[in-house]
Amino acid sequence: MEGNSLIWLTLGLPILGFLFQGICGRFLDKTASGKKLMGLLAVAPIAIAFVIGALITKSLDPAKAVVVSSIPWIELKGLSIPFELRIDTLSMTMVLIITGIGALIHLYATGYMAEEKDYSRFFAYLNLFIAAMLILVLGNNLMMLFIGWEGVGLCSYLLIGFWYEDVANAKAANKAFIVNRVGDWGLTLGLLLIATLVATSAEIQGETRLFSYDVVFQHLPKILAANPGVATAAALLLFVGACGKSAQFPLYLWLPDAMAGPTPVSALIHAATMVTSGVVLMNRMSMVFEASAVASAVVCAVGAFTALFAAIIAFGQTDIKKVLAYSTVSQLGFMFVACGAGAYWVGMFHVTTHAFFKALLFLGSGAVIHAMAHEQDMRNYGKLAKYLPVTFGTMMIGYLAIAGVPGLSGFYSKEEVIGSALAGNHAIAGALEVGKWSGWICLVVAALTAMYMTRMMWLTFFGNEEQWRKIEPHHAAEGEDDHGHHHLDATHKPHEVPFSMAIPLVALAALSLLGGWFLASGGRFEHWLMASHVGPLTEVPTHPEGIPLMALSVGAAVLGICAGIAVYMKGLPAKEGWDESKWSAFRLRARDQFGYDSLVVNSVTSDSAAFSASANTGFDHGVIEGLGEGAGSATSWLGGIFNSVQTGLVRMYASIMLIGVVVLVLYVVISSGGGK
Repeated sequence: MEGNSLIWLTLGLPILGFLFQGICGRFLDKTASGKKLMGLLAVAPIAIAFVIGALITKSLDPAKAVVVSSIPWIELKGLSIPFELRIDTLSMTMVLIITGIGALIHLYATGYMAEEKDYSRFFAYLNLFIAAMLILVLGNNLMMLFIGWEGVGLCSYLLIGFWYEDVANAKAANKAFIVNRVGDWGLTLGLLLIATLVATSAEIQGETRLFSYDVVFQHLPKILAANPGVATAAALLLFVGACGKSAQFPLYLWLPDAMAGPTPVSALIHAATMVTSGVVLMNRMSMVFEASAVASAVVCAVGAFTALFAAIIAFGQTDIKKVLAYSTVSQLGFMFVACGAGAYWVGMFHVTTHAFFKALLFLGSGAVIHAMAHEQDMRNYGKLAKYLPVTFGTMMIGYLAIAGVPGLSGFYSKEEVIGSALAGNHAIAGALEVGKWSGWICLVVAALTAMYMTRMMWLTFFGNEEQWRKIEPHHAAEGEDDHGHHHLDATHKPHEVPFSMAIPLVALAALSLLGGWFLASGGRFEHWLMASHVGPLTEVPTHPEGIPLMALSVGAAVLGICAGIAVYMKGLPAKEGWDESKWSAFRLRARDQFGYDSLVVNSVTSDSAAFSASANTGFDHGVIEGLGEGAGSATSWLGGIFNSVQTGLVRMYASIMLIGVVVLVLYVVISSGGGK
């Protein structure tokens, strides 16, 4: 196996890891040494896949896409769908993120999950998720995209519900699965519409690989240009799918609840990989969105609203992982704004930098939770900087990066997002320049982000530790499992993470510190990623004329940080303490997502139950059971007629047979005579 064919090994290694963990894990993870072996064999496939991906990326010509085919998959008359992978700058960017960040998170998880009974089951799910995500980004046809898309949805369900014995985890997993089905409905219809357009095009004669990207991309721009209404429909349907996976309004509500899963799951799926699937989809299908200014305006508007809505909700959260969850939703809104404005590479740029600092912040929060006996409420934190120097130092870099401090990774990509939206003119609905309005909203959200992240850092690492020093000692019941139980009390002493958890923190901190600068220098990332797009893209400048973008970006970061420090310098204010009767009405509503989540959940559960009961008494009893009872009555009536003939007398049966024979003979004679 040489050259680009090694890409199959990149995909195959996580699958092998999944199979090994699933088959052999139950026998080997019973002891400490066995767990170490299983942990090593969980990390190694992902790390090796990253090395292979890096080698392929290094030798890749950015201007060319390479298709690597394998065995046939679906063969029908006039249609061929093979197993084939696409190597281009977009797919390899995601491969490096998935395997690189994934390997670090796997390593972190070997320490974080060391006390779990189902150690190998966790890594089996994690390896399978990596494989599904790689299929999604590497597949060269619509069917492989769909398989990968559904695969990451399944793995997300399994990982969120890993602690399935806890009701909250089981509900969160079900919620994620059900909400994503709504998005998947849109994706499925969108892909089918695109496939239909291509398959029925007169320009394609004799081509059987109708679902393959290299065929679709060759003809789709011209087809969409001739059918603008269909282009808008296809783009909006794909956008529904993107909203599901990338947690945009109105389908964002599964992501905060997903924080019930283990922290490594939050870092991998809900910060660096799965939630960016929608952005990858819009980049891959950029020619569809380019063909519709209306669809692009919808993408921009939804992204901007989601970014603002989630940032406001974050101020009402006290769970450290919930703050980061809403931050993820908000940052995904930035990515959608960039794509809606036509700057697709900028959306992917923020995907990349976000993977650095958000994975770092999630893993750092896991280190804090680990140190504080599984306590996640920030009101029970304070002055942890002196106990957790490594965690504090690395999280501080991640915090400054997401806040948009110049020089760190988040600053570069955020500035490009805001600049491309303010300067672009692609997302227009009528006379309304949606893109520009979205850019100004993102600037406000940047300041809010800096403020609520300052709140999180100050309550966690500064302030005071009086609150958790007052907690009474916890006495565990016999046989009680540590998971899910907070053992924090006045005698507790926070402890730093083990070496296996510290290495990923330091590595991600380095990427958050230098990664943005490296990718932005000389337009390196822009030139790299733009080469993967098919067809002409709208030229979108990222630095609008007449607007001091640099000053505004830095000002938003400084304003948010200063406001946060001013409010939380002395620790937790009384209006945000344990006595929620002192909370403002606005903060209470923000904590409860302004009633949106409960409205949706109640509509799906209570209202659906009422509708079902009504349908049961009306349509079910009146129509369905009526038809069944009517059919039974008719059958009984016919049976009574035939039953009257069944007398049991042989002479009567013989007479009936004789009459039948006579009738048959007469029919034959008459028919023959008529024929003459």
